[in-house]
Amino acid sequence: MSQRGVNRVLDASALLAWLRDEPGAEYVERALDGARISAVNLSEVLQKSLAAGLTPAETSPLPEDLSTLGLSVVDFRTREAGVAAELWSVTRSLGLSLADRACLATAICLNSPVMTADRGWEGIEWEGLSVELIR
Repeated sequence: MSQRGVNRVLDASALLAWLRDEPGAEYVERALDGARISAVNLSEVLQKSLAAGLTPAETSPLPEDLSTLGLSVVDFRTREAGVAAELWSVTRSLGLSLADRACLATAICLNSPVMTADRGWEGIEWEGLSVELIR
């Protein structure tokens, strides 16, 4: 699945799988060094961690901890916002959220493969988009 040396964009589902040691975590772990995540998707990871019972004090060091592992956070800017909006018509039948489209847009704008646990992404047709499923 995952090849070292390729800078992937991680979906929140992939990072959460690694954090929770769920199936597919080993693929995410191999991709962490050099990987990127949209600030939108990092927010989703933090929100889901809070919803799972972690406190803000427990989640606040997470971005820095991930940075030491080689994961960098990418700003969600105007270009990504435009691509995410364009993706709506292609993905609306799949029920993708704005955060999902933000992840895809980030990968498209960075010309990087995207890593996810969301099987529904497998059929997305977009020039230059490569989706890697972790399970």
